[in-house]
Amino acid sequence: TPYSEILANNGYSLGMCGKWHMGRDDKAQAGFSYWATVPGGGGPYRGMTFVINGESRAMPGFKTDIVGDCALDFLARQKAENPFYLLVPFYAPHTPYDYQPDEYRKSFEGSKFSCFPRTPMNPWQNRDLAGMHNDVKSMHAYSALIAGVDHNVGRVVKRLEEMGVRDNTLVIFTADQGWNAGHHGVWGKGNGTVPFNMYEESLRVPMIWNHPRAIRAGQTLSPMISSYDYLPTILDYLGIAQPAGKRPGRSYAGFLRGARPQWRNRLYFEYEYVRGIRTENLKYIERTKEWPSELFDLESDPGETRNAINDPRHKKQLETLRAELKAFFKENGAPPIEEWRS
Repeated sequence: TPYSEILANNGYSLGMCGKWHMGRDDKAQAGFSYWATVPGGGGPYRGMTFVINGESRAMPGFKTDIVGDCALDFLARQKAENPFYLLVPFYAPHTPYDYQPDEYRKSFEGSKFSCFPRTPMNPWQNRDLAGMHNDVKSMHAYSALIAGVDHNVGRVVKRLEEMGVRDNTLVIFTADQGWNAGHHGVWGKGNGTVPFNMYEESLRVPMIWNHPRAIRAGQTLSPMISSYDYLPTILDYLGIAQPAGKRPGRSYAGFLRGARPQWRNRLYFEYEYVRGIRTENLKYIERTKEWPSELFDLESDPGETRNAINDPRHKKQLETLRAELKAFFKENGAPPIEEWRS
């Protein structure tokens, strides 16, 4: 059962405005009663047809702003005394870089874009994205798309203030993937290379929990967490019973409440024919036999520049990580990686 259905069953009104990308997106899914998306999951930033509560509408304007408009429309329908959950998955800053309004581009005019690494192209670079490598136009577009998200997050927060519910509304800011913008000589995410990669820049995403009445501001908490921890955490934080059945995630809500529960820092990843495990200082990436596997020592090599898989100093640790990775996926019902079929 998706966490959103559990929230709906516990009296929450649910709105989804933005990128669904999980199929059957022409009508509301998984407990949502308000629904606004562009079927298909991606596409250009203007000239789109949205489906809004079952009605197809050709929408002029900038996609990020339209998602923001829909989020405000959902909030306008809420009564402050009733609980609601609003999911706003913006499409930006994903490709394509076809359009960004001047209002989001102008502050970057003339920028040297010094925060974008200028590195030699990675030999594994996905050729479909290679044209963005060291390309100032791509850097400008990416920056403008980020500015558009920033602006529309601000619009949502401002509306919560106007509704008088800001202090008692939990706001979570995160993302579904990272992005290499020159990092490692790559433009793109995990599939920005062939074979797919699991660089830190592909995997790491922001995760900010902001709840003025309940979470002390300004903290940087210590546990290593993953997207699969979200379901148990959001339900635990809201005091809703966990669903029956085994899941890979675990709740980190105790840290948000100011406690320091026991926590073993291990993260697990999967992307088609690639799996990975990360500890505080090591990352093992396992691919099917067609491709090389990798081991990175993140303490001595935080930039993941040297594959240490054949380093005898890591032999014992590598054996342990391989066994843990295999056990994790087996325990959670996944077939062996060798059974991957494209």
